[in-house]
Amino acid sequence: MRISVLDQAPIADTGSGGQALRNSLELAALADSLGYHRFWMAEHHATPSLASASPELMLAALAMTTGRIRLGSGGVMLPHYSPFKVAENFSMLAGLAPGRIDLGLGRAPGSDQRTAYALQQDRRQHAPLAFPEQLDELLGYFDDSLPESHPFRHLAATLPGGTLPGGEQPEIWLLGSSADSAVLAGARGLPYCIADFIAGEVPHLAELYRAHFQPSPRAASPQLMVCSWVVAGETAEQAERLAAPARMLMALLRQGRLIAVPDSDTALAWLAEHDDGAAAAGRRTITGSAADCQAALLRKAERYGADELMLVNILHDHRARLESYRLMAAAFGEFLAPATANTAGR
Repeated sequence: MRISVLDQAPIADTGSGGQALRNSLELAALADSLGYHRFWMAEHHATPSLASASPELMLAALAMTTGRIRLGSGGVMLPHYSPFKVAENFSMLAGLAPGRIDLGLGRAPGSDQRTAYALQQDRRQHAPLAFPEQLDELLGYFDDSLPESHPFRHLAATLPGGTLPGGEQPEIWLLGSSADSAVLAGARGLPYCIADFIAGEVPHLAELYRAHFQPSPRAASPQLMVCSWVVAGETAEQAERLAAPARMLMALLRQGRLIAVPDSDTALAWLAEHDDGAAAAGRRTITGSAADCQAALLRKAERYGADELMLVNILHDHRARLESYRLMAAAFGEFLAPATANTAGR
């Protein structure tokens, strides 16, 4: 079992986007020192609550400030971009940090549809949905496996990190929360990360993935990661308090209202007045002491048959967020790499 971290760079209402990004650097250094396996940055656009609009930019900075931990995108929303440009970006990153770069790919917009349209270069019409074709083109650049007839086949040889065999390559994952993503990940022989914290309890996606898995040069057998929302505190009561800002944030998001992350007092007061249960709907959370969270996560891993667990949360208090990951590292010590001398964030 491997334990990893997904960071969305939350922006506190008392802070700024720049501070949120610097907080991410500190959290990554801490995760590196504690022995977590991966640290991924999410991609979100046009929101006052999350600062990570370009995970690949953050990965370049993280590669310079960490020493052991794998770094990746959770994920790059491929429909917004040219597959060749994504291949170039992550080939460069793999050259900067050999053996440490992951390219997690998603097809969700990471935004509303208007923002997705704004991200297009050609705005004469909405871009067609062609994710499987984009994925195949991207894989083809890294593997130098595009057909002879493909107009861009020659570009594979120009990737900064080189192509297989022998080149520096990112580890490519498909991310998702639907049956389509599970089937596609299996059919392409890719590792698959299920966004359990978005989709809810969906172990049938793991079964679909395994049923459709075809061995490939990237994975000889299924590799499954489950990403879960986890807030650990010294006590269950403290954890619930720390989790309140995200509950308020998500409730307002479903109403189309975007805000920065509020503090716990503000969130608890708002939830006391407005929460009819909808604030927690659609988003599965694990909160409590580290022992409580560990037990819940191990049960989840068993239900999914997961090889890896990834933890994510949004907290207003950055220090409390660091402490949550320290507590979980202590609880999962047997699954983590030996602690390093890097003590950033302590």
